[in-house]
Amino acid sequence: MWSLLLLHPFWNLVLSCILLISAFPGADASDISIAVSNMTLTATKFTPEVLLTAPRRSPAIPNAKGTKALFTVTTYSFETHRKTSQIRLLDIESGQSTLLVDDLSASEPTWIGDDEFLYLKSGEKGNTTVLVDKIARPGSQAYEVTTIKARISNIKIKELTNGTVAFVCSASATPDGQLSNPATAKKPYSSAKVYTSLFVRHWDEWLGEDKNSLWYTALEKKNGRFTLTGHGLVNALAGSKLESPVPPFGGTGDFDISPTGLIFVAKDPELNPALYTKTDLYYVPLKTFTEEQPPSPQIVETPGLEGYTNSPVFSHCGRKVAFTRMRSKQYESDKPRLMLLPDIGDLSKTEEFFATDDGEGAWDYRPETILWSADDKSLYVTAEKNARVHLWEVPSNPADAKDTPSVIKTTDGSVNDIRLLGEADSSSKLLVSSTSLVDNSCYSIVDPSANTTDIVSSNSKQGKTFGLSRSSIGDITFKGAGDYDVHALVVRPSNFDEEKKYPLCFLIHGGPQGAWQDGWSNRWNPAVFAEQGYVVVSPNPTGSTGYGMALQNGIKGQWGGRPYEDLVKAFEHIEEKMPYVDTDRAVALGASYGGYMINWIQGHPLGRKFKALVCHDGVFSTLNQWGTEELFFPIHDFEGTIYDNRAGYEKWDPAQHVNEWATPQLLIHSELDYRLPITEGLAPFNILQSKGIPSKLVMFPDENHWVLKPENSLVWHEQVLAWINKYSGVEKETQEVKEIAVVEDKRQKPM
Repeated sequence: MWSLLLLHPFWNLVLSCILLISAFPGADASDISIAVSNMTLTATKFTPEVLLTAPRRSPAIPNAKGTKALFTVTTYSFETHRKTSQIRLLDIESGQSTLLVDDLSASEPTWIGDDEFLYLKSGEKGNTTVLVDKIARPGSQAYEVTTIKARISNIKIKELTNGTVAFVCSASATPDGQLSNPATAKKPYSSAKVYTSLFVRHWDEWLGEDKNSLWYTALEKKNGRFTLTGHGLVNALAGSKLESPVPPFGGTGDFDISPTGLIFVAKDPELNPALYTKTDLYYVPLKTFTEEQPPSPQIVETPGLEGYTNSPVFSHCGRKVAFTRMRSKQYESDKPRLMLLPDIGDLSKTEEFFATDDGEGAWDYRPETILWSADDKSLYVTAEKNARVHLWEVPSNPADAKDTPSVIKTTDGSVNDIRLLGEADSSSKLLVSSTSLVDNSCYSIVDPSANTTDIVSSNSKQGKTFGLSRSSIGDITFKGAGDYDVHALVVRPSNFDEEKKYPLCFLIHGGPQGAWQDGWSNRWNPAVFAEQGYVVVSPNPTGSTGYGMALQNGIKGQWGGRPYEDLVKAFEHIEEKMPYVDTDRAVALGASYGGYMINWIQGHPLGRKFKALVCHDGVFSTLNQWGTEELFFPIHDFEGTIYDNRAGYEKWDPAQHVNEWATPQLLIHSELDYRLPITEGLAPFNILQSKGIPSKLVMFPDENHWVLKPENSLVWHEQVLAWINKYSGVEKETQEVKEIAVVEDKRQKPM
């Protein structure tokens, strides 16, 4: 009776209000009303609408005392078709939050004192205003520091010994090193683009002459207000041919500042970025951050390591730098090695943590985010292991790191940001931001010395707002194609009954050097599929990260080999060991490399095990891989160029097996996807249609490799769910439940 009652719209709304108020105890009434109006369906049924309208929080940034934290929260309404954005203040002790700024054009709040914060406000004609406000009576005391006639972002600030504050940001630069503002630049009469060398386009844009650059200045406080000093923004990379942050996803993690200067990552200008991954670490010594002519960037030497460099972070003393570096210059997913520059005064001496004579390294995981402890004696790093991003502690001196690091206890799920909670040397506590398969944002206090964690604020009350629970999450392990284990995450419906059978939703991840994680996703969220009435199994086969480099590297030259066999083994394990899963009604979905695997499965025996397939931005023919932009990717994974090793590309080409295609398939592709051009979606659709196989093409002209716009994302979910529900029989079951509910509702009404 209760399950039928919850289908009634009135009770859905009431329950949504209760759940939202309890989940956001520190929110204003206006915030709750926004969230309620957005959540058009009850959270006991986690739907695409609930996913896409749920408030999205940024990581929390604590002040120096560790008592307050800044964060942003955005929402989208399908009723008004509008987005909102707020800057909010979290009280660390109570977990309550208050509104500071309610403005869609405001972004990047940054502490500039214990009770003042700085933020950016985008304006007309491409301008950006830098504002400072107080957390007490916000808005009434906000004032303008400066307005810059360009779009700036990725701000970092640092107090200097002379009492001023260093200010660094990124912005586009013209070829002569000046600030670029496309909004006011002279428009050409022709739209033609002419190229005479590689790299012509990247991710979702055709490349032009303007490049990312880092700009610096200093702020000083006069009469209680911060003002700009020196010569305004100075281009730290002018005349160097260097670009930072590194496109397309580089941000504040690509650089850091200290009272001694600026450290940053940039591509090697002597190597073509389409063919090589090499990024180096550079240092610009600065004393006041008002130098009109910056010194030339100096390279940090790392002999034997020539791949990506990431996550440079200064120690608190400002003399040391921790960072990561890969070995191969043509392998984007090579293992990052944790590195140390012991003294900024000597850039020729760097040290590698856990180094071994064979060059492989004793620690088999991939460090990403790095944070120095308050006393500079330890490094806290994040690294993925077994589908979860953990927090680890490492002595900051490589000579002391004799044992591989151990995991620090955190909340369920995956860590995505770590900050010191207070800057005193005695403080060892951290403010950790994380997500999980049931919670899209959680802030917790982690004490590494005591190995404890305490939740400060959960955006969804650990999933309750969404009607989700950790009890729905599980995993399985089975033997792969060789002498190794393969791991998979399992998500069951919230109303799961082990006495019933549920159709299988089989998710295949992209990358291929990637993994399904116990972390939140706004694009491929397993809970959305589970709540339709599926048991979702997400395998991490050969090629997956987080299980050691041997499993990850095993995909090289094996795209349709070992990973496919691992997936076959996964399906067989589900058939034999999971009696509550109905594999006769199975569907499979994948994106990018996962989309490649859908096309590969379509032409092989596993394809006949599924009632329907979904391919999002997948590879149709490996012979077309040279239509991509980052050519180092196929060069590595297919063991050479297409003209030197054509057989290696042909061996794993899904297009070679189209005669075997027979399963109904939905294809989704976007015109701004330059990683996998839209013809990779058109060609398989044309073949399916020509062969008379039930098929559908959904095309987004304004999206890239990812579907990001809320209205488009809703259509994506509607199309995908309708397709798999039709062929799995879930559509029929849902209709039957609705009909029963209507009959029951009529019985409840007085005659």
